[in-house]
Amino acid sequence: MRTLQLWQEYTREEVHSIFSPETTFTPQRGTWGLHGMIRVPSRPGDWVFFVTYGQAQGEHVFDESITDEGVLSWQSQPAQGLEDAIIKELIQHDDRINTIHLFLRIKKGNPYGYFGSLGYLTHDGSRQKPVHFQWQLLDWPPTKEFLQSVGLKPLASREVLSQPQAPRAPASLIVESTPPPSSSTRTGVGKETFQGRKSPDYAARDARNRDLGLKGEMLVIKYEKERLIKAGRSDLAEKIIHVSQIEGDSAGYDIRSYEPDGAHRFIEVKTTRGGAATSFFISPNEIAFSAQNTAGYVLFRLYEFDAESASAKTFILTGNIANYVSLEATAFRAKLT
Repeated sequence: MRTLQLWQEYTREEVHSIFSPETTFTPQRGTWGLHGMIRVPSRPGDWVFFVTYGQAQGEHVFDESITDEGVLSWQSQPAQGLEDAIIKELIQHDDRINTIHLFLRIKKGNPYGYFGSLGYLTHDGSRQKPVHFQWQLLDWPPTKEFLQSVGLKPLASREVLSQPQAPRAPASLIVESTPPPSSSTRTGVGKETFQGRKSPDYAARDARNRDLGLKGEMLVIKYEKERLIKAGRSDLAEKIIHVSQIEGDSAGYDIRSYEPDGAHRFIEVKTTRGGAATSFFISPNEIAFSAQNTAGYVLFRLYEFDAESASAKTFILTGNIANYVSLEATAFRAKLT
């Protein structure tokens, strides 16, 4: 029996043998032989999605695509509305707890490529029957060989900006006020926003992007040196230490800088290409360090990072970070009690 591996191709029967080996597979019939959405047996909340580009059901042709940043536009069955129990379940899907496996092919008769698991991004709250979703492919990007084999050419990402953005000066860090808390309710977006914006899950991508993190840290070091020089403390500007590059991530912060009076300034940097409300990952070590060093702890949240000009906006949090953010557990260490 085949095992499940990313960026491999499978027939429906092979997928069935992985997720439901105790049942009988009948080609072109039954749940595993025909359906596009299949619950994984004995695992409530887990699904297998079979997607065929351009597939039709009656007079409805499904409009589905994947962007070059791994955002899947996907439609439910034509009869499903926003009040359907399954749709409500999908809108509340939590990829930390349950898994939606995506198997996709470009045309009928081809095997399905396994693209990994999906994370909810948004849905169109103004249209239904079918309901339109955007999902993040959590294991993106695939290998070039896999994309060629499947025949998929991802679409270029497009974003609708709320207002025109003025060009930034090279290597600049613009300090903004802390944004208000964002709502966690998944109410969806309007049709125009849904069709125009296909923004990826920046939090998940940022956590794996060490190059982005390093560029953000270098931008903050530049900002800190300029701040101290303007305060007449060029001597302290020369003493700034890039701790994460010397010790790794164990210190609980990235940069050791100074206040003009010589007091230490322990700086953690979180960088994203997304907007100010983009969530970020922070370790227990970093949370604990901020609580133990409230007088000197500073978190720079860099957002709308522009790699071409090495520029970003930022807001700054000081002291115990737990006072500013809600924390969601992404893993647990268990021991017997």
